[in-house]
Amino acid sequence: MTENHEKQTDRIPEPTLRRLPWYLSCAQLMKAQGELYVSSTQMSRQTNIDASQIAKDLSYVSIAGRTRVGYEVDRLLQVLEDFLGFAALHRAFLFGVGSLGGALLRDSGLQQFGLKIVGAFDVNPRLVGTCINDIPIYHSDEFERQMQLDPVPIGVLTVPIRLSQSVADLLVAEGIKAIWNFTPIRIRVPEHIVVQNTSLYAHLAVMFNRLKE
Repeated sequence: MTENHEKQTDRIPEPTLRRLPWYLSCAQLMKAQGELYVSSTQMSRQTNIDASQIAKDLSYVSIAGRTRVGYEVDRLLQVLEDFLGFAALHRAFLFGVGSLGGALLRDSGLQQFGLKIVGAFDVNPRLVGTCINDIPIYHSDEFERQMQLDPVPIGVLTVPIRLSQSVADLLVAEGIKAIWNFTPIRIRVPEHIVVQNTSLYAHLAVMFNRLKE
């Protein structure tokens, strides 16, 4: 990532950052259809986001569109993938190989977005010593040793809720710098640790509530 992108990321609003992957998907779709350019209006129809908002969001990644033509698709893909970190490979350890953790290990598509899970940890004797999608599963007690052998910056947290905070504490203590938290609880970490909470239950609650309306 360039120095310019780092500076922009420091000030980019989080809502904008969350919308950028939608624009990347639009560009990928247009490329698959053989299009050379994509306009804000086209992306607006795909994402249901106002075209002026899209143009404002894309101003953060320093790409300019052509009047009445739009953005060059290949350039937009390159800039967004670089800006979002998808072009680089970020290694991670996963903690908790239950149904959700196992599904993430089987999801080879994560690597297309820059995340490579290189190891997983659990206490289930039926899982320890096996592999899922060529990813080895270690006993949780081996985490400290594995971090010494192969320190990775990201931890994926898919443990039962009762273990969320204690495992998060362990990840931080052993040098994990960012946690992708799938547990339905907000973990407490030092300020310098990056946490992304992804609550499937929260999204379900919103969907069910709106469905009732």
